[in-house]
Amino acid sequence: MYSIDKMKKGEISSLFHYTGFMCIFIGLLMLLPIVVAVIYGEIKYILPFVYSSLISLVLGVSLFVGFKKKGDLSLRGAMIFSTVIWLIASALSALPFYFSGDLSYIDGYFEAMSGYTTTGFSMYSNLNAVTYTMDFWRGFMQWLGGVGIIVLALTVLSSPGVNLMRLYSAEGREDRILPSIRNTARAILKVYVLYTVIGFVLFILAGMPVFDSVFYTFSALSTGGFGMQNASIAFYHNIWIEIVAMIIMIIGATNFALHYTVLTGHWKEYFKDIETKVSWPLIIIGTIIVTVFLYNSPYYGHNILLSLRYAIFQVISAITTTGLQTSSGPDIVNQYAGLGIFILTLLMVIGAGSGSTGGGIKWIRIGIMVKSVWWEIKSFLLPQSAVISHKVHHVKTITADENLLRLTGLFVFVYLMVYVISSIIVMFYYHNVSQVLFEVASAVSNVGLTTSLITTTSPVIVKLTFIADMWIGRLEIWPVLLLVAIGVSNIIRK
Repeated sequence: MYSIDKMKKGEISSLFHYTGFMCIFIGLLMLLPIVVAVIYGEIKYILPFVYSSLISLVLGVSLFVGFKKKGDLSLRGAMIFSTVIWLIASALSALPFYFSGDLSYIDGYFEAMSGYTTTGFSMYSNLNAVTYTMDFWRGFMQWLGGVGIIVLALTVLSSPGVNLMRLYSAEGREDRILPSIRNTARAILKVYVLYTVIGFVLFILAGMPVFDSVFYTFSALSTGGFGMQNASIAFYHNIWIEIVAMIIMIIGATNFALHYTVLTGHWKEYFKDIETKVSWPLIIIGTIIVTVFLYNSPYYGHNILLSLRYAIFQVISAITTTGLQTSSGPDIVNQYAGLGIFILTLLMVIGAGSGSTGGGIKWIRIGIMVKSVWWEIKSFLLPQSAVISHKVHHVKTITADENLLRLTGLFVFVYLMVYVISSIIVMFYYHNVSQVLFEVASAVSNVGLTTSLITTTSPVIVKLTFIADMWIGRLEIWPVLLLVAIGVSNIIRK
């Protein structure tokens, strides 16, 4: 068992140095909402962002200058940094909510963590009353979290390649688009910005106001799910806006390396990819089941097209782990009760594509597990001398060796363990089992689809459980487990 005091002093100094850089980075980004406050005349929100930015910058400069890069980061050190920086980023980004008086600090922290992890749960009791300035900050946090705050920083961070590589891997990304990690991060950012522009234009063409188009592009592309209104996307009563939102959600849930491959002319790769072969059948089957379920219920007047419209949006929102809704929380509780909630919960657990903005178990892991079952069946049917190819295609051909299968199985087991433990904790306070399972799946998979269970009046322990779930889900479990193991090790040694 490793402990942090076994890390070299140079590596610890580098960790604080990088932490300082990230605090400076966040502090500078906090200045952008001030522009929105000026444009819309929301003067009372200028000082909260000024104070928050100054706190971030002072802390950041102190760490950045006070500690120098004195050694390369080990993978363990990079994972510790990645784990802690999301907590620090949320702590700093909660300050504007608190200083403005909009939310208590714990609720502001919840909002910030929900934003950065692209989950989409909100502590605002009335989203219709939220100002443009705070809506921009909420949406912008999701946009930052979608691409990854560390990946975004890597585009400008000056550091040895080995450090960049380990920081990139520690944030849950594995695909290297280009030989250089910095160039890979820049390629991801370019693709992300391109789709942001496309999303903005499409929402405008669909009839959405300019500011709303910016916000919902941030929210849909990041698979975040924050809404500007209590009714979310249903507020507009516009099928074209819903179609655009679904397109952008699917784009956000697709692996960035696959996007880059398609955009550079290798479009056939999309149809060969294992994640494509997993995601689309799930979308089609899920939509059919939920449509039939809603059609057989009285809520949509046994109208097949209306049932399809509501079903396909919620299904895509669930499997892309976005959380935008055309059915409200009470609607999901009443109209989707039973099979509908079960299917949406299952899709949220499955999650989105690897190396995307989405969460959950991920399509590639589901594909590998299904393939491994088929490989095992073939091993029983074929002669022992037969060679069974254990390969899958994901951007490139991958050999599914024993180590990959072991890690895939372990991840799924630990994910389900976190899910079960969190559900048990929440059930101490809420007793509707299907509703709790739905909300916890939404938190752990960074979805944000809600039945309106979690609110500002929820017990603190429930809020903390959801904050932990969102954090763990975004970092794909292992970095958080490493930090916990280090803490337990140090406690035992004392």
